[in-house]
Order: sequence, then C-alpha cells, then structure tokens
Amino acid sequence: MSQPLAERLRPRTLDEYIGQKHLVGQGAVLRKMIDSGRISSFILWGPPGVGKTTLAQIIANKLEVPFYTLSAVTSGVKDVRDVIEKASSSRFFSQQSPILFIDEIHRFSKSQQDSLLGAVERGVVTLIGATTENPSFEVIRPLLSRCQLYVLKSLEKDDLLELLHNAVERDNVLRERKVIFRETDAILRYSGGDARKLLNILELVVEADSDTPVEITDEKVMERLQQNPLAYDKEGEMHYDIISAFIKSIRGSDPDGALYWLARMVEGGEDPAFIARRLVISASEDIGLANPNALLLANAAFDAVMKIGWPEGRIPLAEATVYLATSPKSNSAYEGINSAIEMVRQTGNLPVPLHLRNAPTKLMKQLGYGKDYKYAHAYKGNFVKQQFLPDDLKDTRIWHAQENLSEQKLKERMIQLWGDRFKN
Repeated sequence: MSQPLAERLRPRTLDEYIGQKHLVGQGAVLRKMIDSGRISSFILWGPPGVGKTTLAQIIANKLEVPFYTLSAVTSGVKDVRDVIEKASSSRFFSQQSPILFIDEIHRFSKSQQDSLLGAVERGVVTLIGATTENPSFEVIRPLLSRCQLYVLKSLEKDDLLELLHNAVERDNVLRERKVIFRETDAILRYSGGDARKLLNILELVVEADSDTPVEITDEKVMERLQQNPLAYDKEGEMHYDIISAFIKSIRGSDPDGALYWLARMVEGGEDPAFIARRLVISASEDIGLANPNALLLANAAFDAVMKIGWPEGRIPLAEATVYLATSPKSNSAYEGINSAIEMVRQTGNLPVPLHLRNAPTKLMKQLGYGKDYKYAHAYKGNFVKQQFLPDDLKDTRIWHAQENLSEQKLKERMIQLWGDRFKN
C-alpha cells in the first residue's frame, strides 16, 4: 500500500524543510546549534502540521545519533524507562546523547515526566518534546527549566505555495497525473497553515479526479471537502477557529454565541481544562477591572471542572461563560501591562530610585538605599505622595481607566489621591 503524500514528501534535510526560518534559517538559533553538532534538550511548541516531528528526525539524521520516539498517548512510565535504558547502553562518550522524541508531551502525566527528569539531567538522553499546548501549563517546572522552548508558527502563504510546487515536482504519483494549479485560494484556506492538511487535501482532490492532467480549482477543492468540511478536530485548525469564536463571542457580550461555541467544543470532545484556561484568560484580558469578580468565578469554574470532570463539568463552564459574556468589559489592565513592557524594552534597565531600594546591610544604608522612603501606613488615609517610577519616567502615565462604573470609581480615587496626574 502506498504511503500518504505527506509521508512521501517528508523532508530529510534542513535544506528541504519549509518554514520556521526564524529557527532553522541561515544564522538562526536552532540552525547554529544543529550545525555545531551539539544540541541541548528543547521543546517545540506550535500548531499541528508545522513540522515538529520532521524537525526532530532531521536533527537526529544530521547528528547521526540513535533516535527514540514515544507517543504520550500510548506510552506509560515503563515505556519511558525502557527507552532510557536502551539509550544508556547505546551512548558512546565521544558523541552526542541519543535523542528521545516525545510527541504530544503535554499529555504525559506528572509521574511520566518525573521519570524523564533524571535522564535529562544526567545527559543520558537529549529530550525533544513536541506540543500543541502551552508547555507552561502542561510540562512540570523542573523539566521545563532544563529545556529550551522554541515556538513554531503556522505556515504562511508563500511556504504553502512552495510546498505545493515541490509536491507536484518531486512526487512520482503527482508527476504522472500532471497536476496543474488553476486556483489555490480554497486549498490554502482549508489547510489553515497546516502542511499535513494541505497535502492531504491535495491528495484527496487528485484521487477523486479521473482526468489527466488534473486541474486544481477552488470549486473542486470545496466540492471534495463538503462531505465533512466542518468536522471538529481538537488537534487541528477547527480547534483554534472554534476557541477563537468562543472568546470573541464573550468579548462581544453575546451569551448565545458563546454558549453555542462552548457546545461545539463539548460535543467535539475538547479538553475541558483547555476551555477553562481560556475562560480565566478572558476574565483577565476582556472583563478585567470592569468586573474583578469575573476572574474569581472563572477560576472557581476551573477548579470545579477539575474536581467533577465530565459530563457535569459542562455546567460550571456554562455558568462562567454566561457570566463573562454578560459582564461589562475592560482591557485596561491588559493594555497597561503591554504598555509597561514596551516601555521597559525601549528604556532598558533604568535605576531604581534610592528611596525605593532595599537596604539589608549597613553599607547599603550608608549609600542612601531606602533613605527618605515614606511608609504609606504612617500617614492619614494610608497614603502619601512620593515618586515610584524611575527618574526618567517619573511623570509617565501607564494605566488609563476605561468608561465603566468600576473603573470610574478607581479613577476618582486616584484623582483624590494624586490630583491632576490621573485626570487624563
């Protein structure tokens, strides 16, 4: 039986690899590490079909070291220990450690990740993990701290077009069928930046066409995919589209829309923890100070889902969804921290004013650390005016209240304390 097109076209070298120039282009961080012949453990985080597994295999081939692979879906602690034992016996002191590639590492339990830790610390294996989920949520901190994190991006239009061109030029089956692209909008749109999905769609359309040459048009692509074009794939494009629609419905204050997209995720088998995390983020980013209780309720819903599981977990998720969607909205905290980060990047490490510095030693006190600091609780109303920003930024405004009842009260308090500084 013939291999799928995506497998037949899997790149074998970095020169054949398409996309992720920020990591593997000439002079990029991962490319330099690979060219040096020595790599350290790292985790690849990105959406499906962007080349995480392929990149790991290319690295192993380039370094000519043993390559072991485990799937977090099917492997247990015993499998991890067996692979580590094999890696220990196959390593020579003069060479790079064997590579252990773990697909979907975010699905590994804490005990499975713990069983990896010692081998990674001792250099018995070089770990390459692949994940579609934020590693800071799913990977234990000790393991994460021993791995570099590289973020892979969805393939862009030029990458996808290059992939299509390579497919019809390099693949024997497609060459025989003489594939011609009359239109590419539909195939690019349906692929959603996923190389595997792009090639699967191409193969599907070519196999359904009895003509030679095969002409690829938008109409043919949509006709072939209409059998099940909106099937929910929690590892694919729809996963990201549905959660985007869900969050935008909450942000847009439409509880009906939000509940509909929540139902789509529940019925599609989405991970409830993923939904709950997004609610917590939305409560902070989109509702914010307009209703601070939103964050408390979203966090409580997260805890409840973790405790009671499915199917009842849908109820606290729905409660939080409706509450967030019907709450007043503000992103002033979100905008504030983004402004502050941008300011820090532009101004660098400005010195902390002397009166705000810590003074644990006699010398520091002699140097003026902490001198003239005014302890707010020693003053009427637990407040006294003093400078809290670096000298170069002392008159800068970062947080701006938005037009909602909650923040207008906060603004009034700031004007009462600071005067004109907070009027604009």
